[in-house]
Amino acid sequence: MTLGRTFPTDNAELILANEWFSAIAAMSPDKEGVSRPAYSSKETEVLGFLAAQARNAGLTVTFDAGQNAIFSLPEDANAEKYVLVGSHVDSVPMGGNFDGLAGVLAGLLCLFRAKSTNIHFPRPVKVIAMRGEESAWFGPCYIASKALMGVLSGTELGSPHKSDGRPLAEHMADIGIKMDPIQASTPLLNKDDILEYIELHIEQGPLLIGKDMPAAVVSAIRGNFRHKKIRCIGEGGHSGAVPRAFRKDPVLAMADLLSRLDESWLTILQKGDDLVLTSGIVSTDPAKHAMSRIPDEVAFSLDIRSQSQRVLDSMTDLISGEMANIALERRVEFKLDDVISTAPALMNDSVVRNLEAAMARIGLEPTTMASGGGHDAAVFANAGVPTAMIFVRNQNGSHNPNEAMETEDFLAGTSIIYEHLLGANL
Repeated sequence: MTLGRTFPTDNAELILANEWFSAIAAMSPDKEGVSRPAYSSKETEVLGFLAAQARNAGLTVTFDAGQNAIFSLPEDANAEKYVLVGSHVDSVPMGGNFDGLAGVLAGLLCLFRAKSTNIHFPRPVKVIAMRGEESAWFGPCYIASKALMGVLSGTELGSPHKSDGRPLAEHMADIGIKMDPIQASTPLLNKDDILEYIELHIEQGPLLIGKDMPAAVVSAIRGNFRHKKIRCIGEGGHSGAVPRAFRKDPVLAMADLLSRLDESWLTILQKGDDLVLTSGIVSTDPAKHAMSRIPDEVAFSLDIRSQSQRVLDSMTDLISGEMANIALERRVEFKLDDVISTAPALMNDSVVRNLEAAMARIGLEPTTMASGGGHDAAVFANAGVPTAMIFVRNQNGSHNPNEAMETEDFLAGTSIIYEHLLGANL
């Protein structure tokens, strides 16, 4: 597939991109894959590396009130209105190196390309490298973008870290963020200054692989609601001594619930609606559990996602009703923690069309698709910022060490954004 004039004609950008990806992977290794915890010194180290690379290339680097890195051409540094390109640099534990990071490096390469060829964008462009997008460390997701838009809640700020138990707000303060504005829900960024927000991300499913396409434009992002820890409380007992009629087994009650939700999921899909449902954490108390013991409690998570707010609302009601019924049938009690939610987000039609036109101009077939995973782009879109995304083909999904994006595909996605930023389609 032949690409047009904005795609690099030599290997310079391919070599540079590989060097960046390799260097950042080397500074954030885990037992498998990489770990860049949200609001950690490791995340700060990565931002410092990117800042040094940008300054060496003659770009301007600043840090905003959320301690996110902002990059621009020198002439655009003080622009009041600008296009914002970017993503996040944190990762899940033992994750892949491309999730989030690819979007930041794509924006940086657009600036590098413009700087090296003495191109001036018709609209000022800034690139943001955000912290804390992943929910794996504290529970809430999109932390940095929510803080920028003034919608990070007090409940989210109080969420404990998975390792040390200290609340998110303390970890944010530790890296130098002034917390008063965030706690007062004051936006750290004026959304009216952002002409567009554009984010490149690896695809987290198999569609582009199946279609043999390097990239696509994203048309919508699923919203979600999540419970990090739901407790089902029953009554412990000897596994051989308590007959079924006398049991108050929380594990079987949880199994009933998940089975019923799975049946409802299938029905919803058959009606043509969109839904995905996951329980990624299930556990009994390790200090108590045993093969010969009926557990007295089980804890589990729920992650419900859909492109439709109506479906999400109906699932909230369904879960509540099923829990009430099962509690009576199994003589157990369900206790829910605070829900964490993000509304579905539609991408801006005009920006989507312009990115499709940019794809055509560089020799790619214009293609759109929805995003199953959530992204910072959803927060910007729901705040009223004209927003769109580019997905890049990637094998083996994401949030695991086996992410396998090809650098050539990454550069194709970068070129779509660069062509759009040049403004020929405006």
